[in-house]
Amino acid sequence: MDAAIWLGSAFALFVIGLYCVSRSNMIRILLGIEMILNSGNFAFIYFASQHTALGVVDPVGQSIVFMSIVTGGCVIAVGLALIVNAYAQFKTVDSRELRRLRW
Repeated sequence: MDAAIWLGSAFALFVIGLYCVSRSNMIRILLGIEMILNSGNFAFIYFASQHTALGVVDPVGQSIVFMSIVTGGCVIAVGLALIVNAYAQFKTVDSRELRRLRW
């Protein structure tokens, strides 16, 4: 039952993230990318916790997920800064509208 909960929530987050990425709002796309990243982290933590020795979870899996969270936070911060800049310049966050503004 434990595997079904962890992997089911990871799969649900992945599907919701894919749905968000398929939309044209750039903020929704950014949140979808973060959800997909977190679903991978859920699955990674679950699989890292399956190989326990003496009841201790493998610290390598936790450190990799921690670095993934930090890197994802940096990517989201840069993406949000780009979206705010695009909104200030073009007054829209719709990716289809911004594609039409090519040089």
